Amino acid sequence: MAQSPSTIKVKFKREETGAQLARANPPLKTQLKSGLWLVATPIGNLGDFSARGAKTLEGADLILAEDTRVTRKLMNLMGIAGRVERCDEAVTELGLKRALEVLEAGGAVAFCSDAGTPGISDPGERLARGVIDAGFQVRAVPGASAVLAALTLSGLPSTPFFFAGFPPSKVGARTRFFEDVAQIKVTLVFYESGPRLAASLTSMLAVLGDRPACVARELTKMFEETRRGTLSGLSQHYHEQGPPRGEIVVVVAGAQKSGIDISQDHVDNLVRAALASYKVKDAANAVAQATGLPRRDVYARAVALSKGGEEA
Repeated sequence: MAQSPSTIKVKFKREETGAQLARANPPLKTQLKSGLWLVATPIGNLGDFSARGAKTLEGADLILAEDTRVTRKLMNLMGIAGRVERCDEAVTELGLKRALEVLEAGGAVAFCSDAGTPGISDPGERLARGVIDAGFQVRAVPGASAVLAALTLSGLPSTPFFFAGFPPSKVGARTRFFEDVAQIKVTLVFYESGPRLAASLTSMLAVLGDRPACVARELTKMFEETRRGTLSGLSQHYHEQGPPRGEIVVVVAGAQKSGIDISQDHVDNLVRAALASYKVKDAANAVAQATGLPRRDVYARAVALSKGGEEA
């Protein structure tokens, strides 16, 4: 007796579901110890990818990637096969759920950020915390790091240093961000994007004062650039040259233990720099915070300079 079309359709759906489940949950490779493996990837030069990193990706039962296109490109270039799923800031919780499913079955999960060592200003931090809270192991496969590369190239003291991540994009929040680190007496390290670099350097100058600094970008790549100077000089350069391309790290000297130069000329330079990005009131607040001078005096000077006056 022939089956009805509806019966055939139902049977086909059940078979398809089983195949999908098999693809979603393939047999474990059991090549690695169970746990989450944070795998450092190159920040530019592929030669910086370690043999251990490649072996870890090859042996992982699941590879979570901040950008699957970037990770798959690296894997293809290295001849690595594996199951890759997205785990960026928008879907970190979903990535954690998929990771825990593999870990509960005794498998191994690898995580790769777009570039460098995972867990530094990327979803790897939240992913690792979730895995630790669930009682599973987290292991590191170290390698390239833009933070450490820029710090060692800057010529500024590296012991100790303070990594602050990305400054906020909005002016007010960015000012408060730099005010929070203004009194730290060790070398400061920030990430920044090309379109926001000039404005960020101007904010640093207004709040931190005119400190020695370094802008490092495109590290280990063909057009690598390391530009050292002062915040005022670097701010002027990138305002004139326009937004640079590539990944950017800014390294800035820490607060001076003996205080900063508060001569009238120095204060005027700070006020002029602040007025380039802020209204008079905000510029005065930023410079007063950076120098420790009375806000009323700085505000009066900012009003005079904003009107083109040179007399106090």
